Amino acid sequence: MSRVALLGAAAAVAMMLSACGDGLGSGGGDKKDEGPIVLGMLTPLSGSSAAIGPYMKNGAQLAIDEINGAGGVNGRKLELKVEDDACDAKSAAAAASKLVTAGVQISVGGYCSGATLPTLPIFENADIPMIIPAANSNELVKQHKKNVFLINGTGTQQADAALTFIKKQGATKVALMDDNTSYSKDLADATAKLLTGSPAVAGRESVTAGESDYSANVNAILKSNPDLIYWTGYYQEGGLIIRQLRQAGYKGTIMVADGSVDQKLVDIAGAANAQGVFATMTQTPDTLSGAEKWIADYKSKYGAEPGPYSTQSYDAVRVAAEAVKKAGSTDGAAVIKALEAIDGFKLFSGPLKFTPDHTLSTGGFQILVVQNGKLVLKDALQ
Repeated sequence: MSRVALLGAAAAVAMMLSACGDGLGSGGGDKKDEGPIVLGMLTPLSGSSAAIGPYMKNGAQLAIDEINGAGGVNGRKLELKVEDDACDAKSAAAAASKLVTAGVQISVGGYCSGATLPTLPIFENADIPMIIPAANSNELVKQHKKNVFLINGTGTQQADAALTFIKKQGATKVALMDDNTSYSKDLADATAKLLTGSPAVAGRESVTAGESDYSANVNAILKSNPDLIYWTGYYQEGGLIIRQLRQAGYKGTIMVADGSVDQKLVDIAGAANAQGVFATMTQTPDTLSGAEKWIADYKSKYGAEPGPYSTQSYDAVRVAAEAVKKAGSTDGAAVIKALEAIDGFKLFSGPLKFTPDHTLSTGGFQILVVQNGKLVLKDALQ
């Protein structure tokens, strides 16, 4: 969507809320601090990244149920409203407007950075703080929105982790492949800036997301004769690219970024082709020490294993609840001030303290590897 269209939509939503008297910025005497505290979540429930949506939704709901079971926040219960953004910018903007109209008071969603970016001005104009559990493109940080907080490591932090492991592998010629989305291109750019001297960038290739054959891109990147290929896009395309790289005879190292970390990557590539593929990723439930009870609770409630970004979404809700508790209100400005003041609140990724840019002080990235058809911890990079 164009910037003009986005700002127009955001203004219309803000005017609607002002007229109804239910918006966070609608002044004293309204009902914003009565009744349930409504959290909104945008996540992909359809499209190529639909596998991630239920993990995020379930993780958030698990936190809400626990908090409500303990009495809620300041005597009020939490409630979750979820909308499908399909990892698509236009769909995300429409879904964000629906959440604003529904009266959400804090946003705890955001997986695809390209879909999250156009929602920033919509939530900002409605005075709604955003605690983003997954999307992590540096483009989100560059917007310098006072209401935006990231609890996943940034693209810069992921690029740093990638470089550390590339050096450990002894690779000297690195090829970068992205899908031209905000997140993927941003990470490839950040990694390329670090690959000077040795290791160095041997080649670079951008693909079009959603296609069924990447053999032309694969052949082009192999001409650079890389000893390591780093794919920075999502698992749907990543699985196909891994399969076609192996079918083309490539025997070097393949590494993928956090957008590809899902069991479907292995399913699409085939277990034999995916064997030994590395991934840069923040904590997943099965790589967390001491998370056994949390995993058991999740499985008991949902009858399935928790997947990527379930813990981050769980923590996003907990951070939102903590901020409302400290603020004593759901007023947007008060919640933002409380978020900025958080120091040491325990998350799965460690004690939380936001930087002045509202990002994590440390990225928490580690290296996973595919072994026997499963993504498991390879190197904690400590």
